[in-house]
Amino acid sequence: MITDHKSFWQRLQSGVEVAVAGTSSDALLGVRDAFVRFFHDGHDRTVSVAVVPQSVGDPPPIGLPFSDEETLRMARLRVRELEARLADTYHFYIATEGGLSSVDLEGSTRYFVRNWTVVSGVLGEAWGSSGSVQIPDRIVKGLDQTQIELAVPGTRKSGGMLRSLTGGLETRRKAIAQSTLLAISSLFYGILESRHAR
Repeated sequence: MITDHKSFWQRLQSGVEVAVAGTSSDALLGVRDAFVRFFHDGHDRTVSVAVVPQSVGDPPPIGLPFSDEETLRMARLRVRELEARLADTYHFYIATEGGLSSVDLEGSTRYFVRNWTVVSGVLGEAWGSSGSVQIPDRIVKGLDQTQIELAVPGTRKSGGMLRSLTGGLETRRKAIAQSTLLAISSLFYGILESRHAR
């Protein structure tokens, strides 16, 4: 990883280079959308954004991680693998994962789907998540944890669970863009001032 901040900022002037764990077009396009929005819309900086897919570890498991902690742990492991393998080749290393979470309130458990993104680089590490969509109770009623992971509607090929649960109004790409934008906003907070904050 780059440890010289001056070198980092000089390299950033010629464009943003991002290594992304995985080869999914939704992930690659969502990450690119977030960087373009952050630099172009938020900072009036016209920089090119190169998003490079990277194969990592084992293929994704069937079903989703069942907690935010497990989802973030998986994403962080993938980011660490990229950093170890690619050293200081890229400005940023990103892994983005969908996952389930639950909230217990007044004797009732509600289940949600959301996306988490982990971004790492010379500035440190930051996490961001998309909005959560509740899985309708009728879909998961009476199921145990292992069954819930597989009962969520939608497939990656058809646009994912978010597309299915929202009738196409939200997509995996948009969720990845949102979670990535929030992560890089946190990473750059206090370092790079947004034109909207003036």
